Amino acid sequence: MKSVVVAGSFNVDHVWRCDALPAPGATIAGRYSTGPGGKGFNQAVAARRAGADITFVCALGDDAGGALARQLAAADGIALAAEASSEPTGTAGIYVDSRGRNSIVIGPGANASLSTEFMAANAALIGGARVLLAQLESPVESIEAALGVAREAGVLTVLNAAPANAPSTIGLLKLADVLTPNETEFAALLGRHVGERVEADDVAALDGASLHALCRKLSGNTVVVTLGAVGVFVSHDEERLRGDSQPYYRVAAESVQVVDTTGAGDAFNGALVASLAQAPDAAFIKHVRFANQYAARSTESEGAAAAMPRMTPADAG
Repeated sequence: MKSVVVAGSFNVDHVWRCDALPAPGATIAGRYSTGPGGKGFNQAVAARRAGADITFVCALGDDAGGALARQLAAADGIALAAEASSEPTGTAGIYVDSRGRNSIVIGPGANASLSTEFMAANAALIGGARVLLAQLESPVESIEAALGVAREAGVLTVLNAAPANAPSTIGLLKLADVLTPNETEFAALLGRHVGERVEADDVAALDGASLHALCRKLSGNTVVVTLGAVGVFVSHDEERLRGDSQPYYRVAAESVQVVDTTGAGDAFNGALVASLAQAPDAAFIKHVRFANQYAARSTESEGAAAAMPRMTPADAG
């Protein structure tokens, strides 16, 4: 068994590529495109293309966006468990500048309808997986329910606590065997749950011992902080190193020609759980290195879900 359940969001992305991100009050010219997105779907596609068997649990509207989700899931071999919603399928407006940086506005739509009852109805599906991956573009109580079902069944739980402004609770974080914020999300979680005020831009510059100490305050389980161009920081509970030889370490970023960073964090998370599902006994650093390589490759093409490379842990060596 190498199956992964991804619980989360599907969006129809509307993307404008421009020389610079628009300033308040400005009107600028850009190149428009549209395609699939949403953190949940991006991560499901990444995990599938990284070699895992995937079921994507989500909520969809009865509209063209919902039809698109079903069509694309089938094309990538992703099983779909979709709760029907009277709301329109989720949307996102994305602006990408010439340096690959982005700004995003989300319209939750049907994603906000994903219910705790639907998670309970799919308990057997979730409990039969090797890994559950979730994010916070869906109602927090529903994500907490999914994590709880997985934890009860002994399934490895991974929570990408994104976006940074999403509500969260200490109870939710405790249900994650592996917590995967980026530096902005990490700073937000520290401020909300630990009372530590750290600027997001300062996280990557912290020495390893200090960053490890902050991770330990936030969670008793493994914390993986993705740091963009700086790489990744991993912090374990010293009593549970997940096959690693040390409780904390950094993995440097891969050198690539960046075209578009949209979805890079989703690429990392999808590849991480795919690797965990396929080689559960391998040292954790091996999974992180693969996810790091996979995320870097995803930035070499435009788009989010569409940019996810077909690259398995065996391909990466």
